[in-house]
Amino acid sequence: MVANATPIISLSAVNQIFILQALFQRITFPKAMDEELKAAEKPGADFSENAWVDVSTVKNIALVQVLEKDLDKGEAEVIALGKELNADAVIIDESIGYRIVKHLDLPVVRTLSILSAAKSRGIIKKASPILKEMVEKGRWYSDDVVARFLKSIGE
Repeated sequence: MVANATPIISLSAVNQIFILQALFQRITFPKAMDEELKAAEKPGADFSENAWVDVSTVKNIALVQVLEKDLDKGEAEVIALGKELNADAVIIDESIGYRIVKHLDLPVVRTLSILSAAKSRGIIKKASPILKEMVEKGRWYSDDVVARFLKSIGE
């Protein structure tokens, strides 16, 4: 499992980062993304300090450079690392990155999918309070996306 920063920031901001460990056991995080989070001093800046998180350097710099035409360095490294490791899944929310991961035939997961899976596995009782708090702390979802998501999970 390779993760991008946005889901890490979103879940860290609402003290729900444990969901990732409960669902995936181990997460690999690219070094550039780790440096980006630490420099920005955002929620999740200490994510890589978790014993269940591995920080890895991307080897395929050529792929990163190609991906940087459409993505920032961190997202490019997440996708390149996912491809290098033949990851079980790549956790990424940004639409362009999501489409690229799908195009590369890697499984892809978004933050709302993580909340849905956590609820269905009994890791959390309800997703709606977590989602509401994420939005209050700056995570943006359209009202339509929120309504469809909550309806899909019976909330």
